Amino acid sequence: MTRILVVDDDQNMVKFVQIELNRFGYEVVSAYSGNEALLLMRTQKVDLAVIDIMMPEINGFEVTKELKKIYEIPVILLTARHQIEDKEKGFKSGSDDYIVKPFEFKELLFRIQAILRRYDKHQDEIICIGSIKIDGRSYEVQTASETLMLPLKEFEVLRLLASRPKSVFTRDQIIESVWGINYAGDDQTVNVHIKRIRNRLSTWAPDLQITTVRGVGYKLEGVT
Repeated sequence: MTRILVVDDDQNMVKFVQIELNRFGYEVVSAYSGNEALLLMRTQKVDLAVIDIMMPEINGFEVTKELKKIYEIPVILLTARHQIEDKEKGFKSGSDDYIVKPFEFKELLFRIQAILRRYDKHQDEIICIGSIKIDGRSYEVQTASETLMLPLKEFEVLRLLASRPKSVFTRDQIIESVWGINYAGDDQTVNVHIKRIRNRLSTWAPDLQITTVRGVGYKLEGVT
C-alpha cells in the first residue's frame, strides 16, 4: 500500500487529509513538526510527502531539502503562502508540486496520483505482487509455472492496478492512463477489461483479486 507522510502543525488539517487519503486506499503517517517528520523518516518507508511550510523549528522548505537529499521521495508543499517568491523557493528546495490553501481535496488527490504515476514509470518496470510477476519491458505476466501474454490493454490495466496495490483507481484514471485523455469511449470499456482480468486471475493467481469500490473504482489486493 502506498504510504504518504503528512506534515503540518495544524492537527485538524492533518486529520482531514489523513481521513480523505485513507478513503482512497492510501496509508498515512503524520507528523506535526519538521523535526518529528525527519525522525519518523528514519524508521518508516514513505512513498510521498505532503508538507506545510510554516512550522516551528524547521520550516517546510528545509524539511523538503532533507527529504529530497536523503530519501529522494516526491514532495508536495501544501501551504497558505501564495506569493510567487514562496513558490520559487519551494521548487528550488526540491518540491515536485505546490498547492495553496485553502484547497479542494480532489486537487490534492489528483496531483498526488499524477506524481506517483510519473515516479512509477521509472521505478516499476517489473512488479512482483502475490504469486505473479508483471514485466513492463516484455509485456509478460509470469506465474510460478508459465509465462503468459495478455491483450495489450488488459496488460496495461493490470499493471496500473498492481503499481499501487490496495489503492483505488477511478474509472477516469484508468481510462486516462491506459487509453489516453482523448479516448471517446465510456465506462463500459473499463468494466469489460476488469471482468476479463478477474477471470484470468482466478486461474493464474487465485491469491489476488480486483475489488470494486462502489461509486469510486477498482483496486488490486490479496485475497483475505
